[in-house]
Amino acid sequence: MDNAVGLTGRLMAAARVAQASEADHDVHAYWALVREAAEGESGETALRCGVGLLASAEALGREVGCDLVSSAAGVNEPLRGEAATALIALAEVETEACVLRSLVVGLGSAQDRRAVPVLVRLSGHEDADVRRQVASEFSTANSGLPDGPDVQALIRLTQDQDPEVRNWAAFTLGFQLELDTTAIRDALWKCTTDEDSEVREEGARGLARRHDPRAVPLIAHLLDSDDGSQIFTLDAAEILGVPELLPALHAYEFDAPATDRAIAACDPVRRARMEDDAWTVVVELDRLRPDIGAALSSPRYESVHRMQVTHRATVDASYDAASLLTRASGDPVRAAELVVADLTASAGERTGG
Repeated sequence: MDNAVGLTGRLMAAARVAQASEADHDVHAYWALVREAAEGESGETALRCGVGLLASAEALGREVGCDLVSSAAGVNEPLRGEAATALIALAEVETEACVLRSLVVGLGSAQDRRAVPVLVRLSGHEDADVRRQVASEFSTANSGLPDGPDVQALIRLTQDQDPEVRNWAAFTLGFQLELDTTAIRDALWKCTTDEDSEVREEGARGLARRHDPRAVPLIAHLLDSDDGSQIFTLDAAEILGVPELLPALHAYEFDAPATDRAIAACDPVRRARMEDDAWTVVVELDRLRPDIGAALSSPRYESVHRMQVTHRATVDASYDAASLLTRASGDPVRAAELVVADLTASAGERTGG
């Protein structure tokens, strides 16, 4: 990658072409250059260049600066603190919506809690795209508090006048954040009556992830509606895993693979069989490779039984137990052999073998 001056010139030229033409290939070319810069030299040149552009008198220059700082922080964790500091400083004086949208993305990439007050303030911005982006970035830049100002802002955004803002707010609040309070559940319940079908689905899925009993008849009703394929609703049914949903699932005529996964989760016999088979995989792994540690868990907010595998010579691996068994044609012994093969291949890559 060239030096900061040369990089700035190339990026600004690519950004001007993309802005003028709006053609996909020109936009892709600009972002390819941004990613190349962020991945080179540990992102240092990209960060220096980006921070310099944040002081540009031209809005496009500041926007490119935000894109560079964001990308550098996204792929280089050691740069995130400095990136957040620079973007927070710009947020104090920036007025252009196009720059603020890129700035908000950067704050999400930096994953710094100092950004929360900035994002909360921008959640009330007049530009709907800025509010939508804020709703999205709260998934990574948040307080972690169940009743934090970021959660309160998201709850407000689920009632925004713009449907895309409501959709992203419902998705982040219900699916991205693993927090559970009465206020959050009430907000998600309101989403289930939204005029927008995607917002309704996100509200229902958010309630299902919290195992709210109101979600059961709600999911059954959504499955019986005429809205067509509802992948989020099927996901919600799989998370709930209750037999009360079986009649609606058996009558559902869309997305056969996802429907079958939901049925398997809700059918007590099939669910018990899968759980027994998953445990057999763990036992068989211990027999094949005692040096491999494996454990099963059933996360509250997920629809899967997760198998976590650890080994000193490889990166830890995580498997969706049902998907692993499907890959092994339902044979637990074969599933254990597949895990061993995966870890062996991973170890070979790490050692250059």
